[in-house]
Amino acid sequence: MAKACCATADSDHPLPGAADGGQPPVVALVGSPNVGKSTLFNALTGARARVGNWPGTTVHVARGTWRPSGHTGVGLLDLPGTCSLVPRSPDEALTRDLLLDPQAAGRPELVVVTADAANLARGLCLFAEVRETGVPCLVALTMTDVAAARGIEIDTGALADLLGVPVVPVVPRRRQGLDGLGEAVCRALAEERAGLAATAAVDDTAGGGPAVDVPTADDPAAGDATAEDADIARAEARFAWAHEVLARVRTRRGAGAQTLSDRVDRVLTSPWLGGPFFLAVMWLVFTATTTLAKPLQDGLTAFFSGPVASGAGSVLGTAHAPDWLSGLVVDGLISGVGQLLSFVPLMGIMFVLMAVLEDCGYLARAAFLVDRLMRRLGLPGRAFLPIVVGFGCNVPALSAVRVLPNRRHRLLVGMLIPYASCSARLTVYVLMASVFFGSAAGTVVFALYVLSVLLVVGVGMLLRHTLFRELRGESLVLELPPYRLPTVRVVGTQTWQRLLAFLKTAGGVVVATVTAVWLCAAVPVGTAPGTGFGAAPVEHSALGAASRAVAPLFAPAGFDDWHAAAALGTGFVAKEAVVSTMAQTYGTDAPENPSPEGGLSTSLRETFDHASGGHPLPAVLAFLVFLLAYTPCMTTIATQWQEIGGRLTLTATVLQVMVAWLLAVAVFRIGGLWW
Repeated sequence: MAKACCATADSDHPLPGAADGGQPPVVALVGSPNVGKSTLFNALTGARARVGNWPGTTVHVARGTWRPSGHTGVGLLDLPGTCSLVPRSPDEALTRDLLLDPQAAGRPELVVVTADAANLARGLCLFAEVRETGVPCLVALTMTDVAAARGIEIDTGALADLLGVPVVPVVPRRRQGLDGLGEAVCRALAEERAGLAATAAVDDTAGGGPAVDVPTADDPAAGDATAEDADIARAEARFAWAHEVLARVRTRRGAGAQTLSDRVDRVLTSPWLGGPFFLAVMWLVFTATTTLAKPLQDGLTAFFSGPVASGAGSVLGTAHAPDWLSGLVVDGLISGVGQLLSFVPLMGIMFVLMAVLEDCGYLARAAFLVDRLMRRLGLPGRAFLPIVVGFGCNVPALSAVRVLPNRRHRLLVGMLIPYASCSARLTVYVLMASVFFGSAAGTVVFALYVLSVLLVVGVGMLLRHTLFRELRGESLVLELPPYRLPTVRVVGTQTWQRLLAFLKTAGGVVVATVTAVWLCAAVPVGTAPGTGFGAAPVEHSALGAASRAVAPLFAPAGFDDWHAAAALGTGFVAKEAVVSTMAQTYGTDAPENPSPEGGLSTSLRETFDHASGGHPLPAVLAFLVFLLAYTPCMTTIATQWQEIGGRLTLTATVLQVMVAWLLAVAVFRIGGLWW
């Protein structure tokens, strides 16, 4: 396996700031969307990457450590994708400001411009703008395998001579070319830190500087014209220069031949076949997920309810632990957390399948399929991308609205994202659907996700004609990536990162919520004298009393039961806690049944059959619809408050509860006519 080495210990250009104990150098990756920049970043940093807000902004930037052989490392930044340094959104503005302001904190010492070999002109225009900032740079030529498949050949040596900087071809998905990129980066950093002028460093590296003059901001292209005219003139000059360079370095075989991606897209992005095909793919994903995960879930459930629970009980009994501590550990933590962990196989399978669809290039086609629909909502086509992210987690999706240049667009999308059903809700969908619908569970889960999309559209139309009447849609401009065979490395890395993020988020929240729920269930309320802390039946505890007070609100929807109300209450804190709360309340209420799987399934059936008056199936569907549409978790609400403001967040929250209740009642009342 290739290693991403910059230099060896005896290199002529040792990496500064590592061996001498100085400040590690900072290198930034800059490039247009869909050129493989983030894939390159992941290949170089591995598991040492993190994402967070840039200081003084609300823009997320990925940062990581690239560890060259024999040195402590390079600080690597994956700056937001941008087609130009003329910003249209806050994240593009960050990239511009970081490169243009010499005093900017964290300004990189070197910029690696990632350019798509199959669409080189766009990358060359961005390179010309980066050169104007004065920051030393070089070019990483990505997608060379895609270009070759299209019959495109780039003479990288001639390109380096024309640009006056190193040009390194890389295929980060296969970890090809990383060594060469590392050597070029270390050489440039060593020269820069040695005090060489940027032009001297370029001359030494590329052999004489650029053979074709790169347009700069100082070019008198616009004469005495206005600043706007001058910007347009410079942009035209860059465009003409890029095509002049391209004509010298690119050769094409079979020009005009239709590629395989083009032929496939004629079917998969067509107005008539694209939508049904996408729905069929999603149905297969959810059906495969529920089917493959079930035996693994059953095994983990039996493991936690059997050996783990009995072992912990024996240890606590031997240590003469008080009853309340045994109850907290066995009935609280092991029951609740164990139920959550039993869904790890489910989440893992789902993340694998979604990573395959993403890596092969299919998911990007979804934006084109809904472009016309987005314009009906007064939104640009690319507004669909943050909503897609919301189906994984609403929190990063809300952060992703910053890619939209129009503030009113960002506000509207920020109100719609919570209707995208996040992965945390999936655990509840699968549990309830498996218990009540058996082999049709996958279809039920798929239907809930279709409903989620319909809610985004329906509520969007409502807001479009009320709070956002002035919005006008924009056409989508997005270059589709080519279809490719997914690689095990990329799929595995994405799956692991998402699964780890889910466990990190869910782990702490679930433990805290489980503990809080158990404490509420341990406090007696209105019980007979002599019943102490932790000894009261859960229905007579503080948790039971609060849940019983709320439960009648759900009577019209068929689930007037305190167990369901308690689960929805903790779901406001975190949707991951819904299943754990169910396991806790039923497990504490019925300790004679030691199997959370069997006991929970039986208890759920009895509860919904009784609460619904003999119509459990529509009542379960109503419960799931309410769970889908009502308020997101507290973290999402906090992020929403930050992104769109308090007034719109409160408006959105009230609207969600109303929509959820009305839909749940409608589902139960209509479903009760058939079931």
